Amino acid sequence: MDKIPVVSLYTGAGGLDYGFEAAGFETRVAIDLDPDCCETIRMNRSWHVIQGDIVDVSSQTILGSAGLKPGEVPVLIGGPPCQPFSKSAYWRGDTGRLRDPRANTLREFMRCVNDMLPEVFLLENVHGLRYSGKEEGFIYILRLTEEINRSRGTNYRIAWAVLNAADYGVPQIRQRLFLVGHREGKVFQFPAPTHAQGADVGDQSLSEEGSRLPYMTAWDAIGDLGDPDEDGLEVTGRWADLLPTIPEGENYLWHTDRKGGLPLFGWRTRYWSFLLKLAKSRPSWTIQAEPGPAIGPFHWKNRRLSTQEMARLQTFPDGLKFAGNRRSRQRQLGNAVPSLLAEILARAIGEQFFGRTYKQPPKLAVQPKRPIPPPEPTTPVPEKYLSLVGNHAPHPGTGKGARARRLASQSIVGVLG
Repeated sequence: MDKIPVVSLYTGAGGLDYGFEAAGFETRVAIDLDPDCCETIRMNRSWHVIQGDIVDVSSQTILGSAGLKPGEVPVLIGGPPCQPFSKSAYWRGDTGRLRDPRANTLREFMRCVNDMLPEVFLLENVHGLRYSGKEEGFIYILRLTEEINRSRGTNYRIAWAVLNAADYGVPQIRQRLFLVGHREGKVFQFPAPTHAQGADVGDQSLSEEGSRLPYMTAWDAIGDLGDPDEDGLEVTGRWADLLPTIPEGENYLWHTDRKGGLPLFGWRTRYWSFLLKLAKSRPSWTIQAEPGPAIGPFHWKNRRLSTQEMARLQTFPDGLKFAGNRRSRQRQLGNAVPSLLAEILARAIGEQFFGRTYKQPPKLAVQPKRPIPPPEPTTPVPEKYLSLVGNHAPHPGTGKGARARRLASQSIVGVLG
């Protein structure tokens, strides 16, 4: 059966593309600004790669590289990077959302929709784009879609959903927003979840949802990998020696007055991923693109995850090579869409819009690895941290922390001045 052509924008390391590939699609052209991402694609696939800022690359150039004309593109995919809408940006209180120049990526994606008129487009983004009261970016996409329909005579209708990758068999808790539009007004139906939090992952019995399998675990993804031969995995910095004292599946909250460790921190006074450690029996938490020295998730052996381990947790195909240094590889993988989730969405697009049928399970599905070993033992808290033991106030609530108060004070001064 012929492969369905795809034009890929903001391709990154190819997470979306590998999923579509597994579902019988073929990336004709990929475009990305990051030179390491482009080199990663070149090292693994023969897709035509355009390296550059999409602002400077015309839609005609992209179409020419794909060998297609306006209206001939079956599927346009992409995950425009939108740091202003990320959860961490909201937590820090420093995002201007649409006022941030980095949000122009949304406009450029929709410019390509307008110029190329794909039969179907899929846009992936952080789920913060749809936060209540902060959905300017989401509304902006809808407005641009309406403008395209008026000026180009199309009937794109947007279906959207915030999906947790773990609900579809990805061994990672990762929430992302997906929007799918069809040129002739067909409304995309998102596939139903297949997995849920289960009471017993040991025998893969049905989950608490009744008809779903339990979540796939970090052990399922990486338990068969030996100790990595890779530089840069050692945890460094002020808190490195505290990590071995935290049990699997816990974070710094273990060392508060509400958990089982010593009261070293106030409840919820740090970002969630601070000293966060994987548990063998649970899915991984979201792989971060640019973590600080104490930001996880860390391996249960108290080190950073290797490139291969991150790729497995992101359900990339095995055997891929990644360009760049350790920091670049982390960024490439942390920014990617889990390829298994992309495959499941691509299958649904193939079935609903292109008449495809799929009789076999997803190619990138993760297989259970049993039995799951017991958790690693912890160590006592080193003496150098004992001075932190004491009564620590919890975080006062959203928008009431020290940084939020400081920003509010600066804002008032600015207005009065």
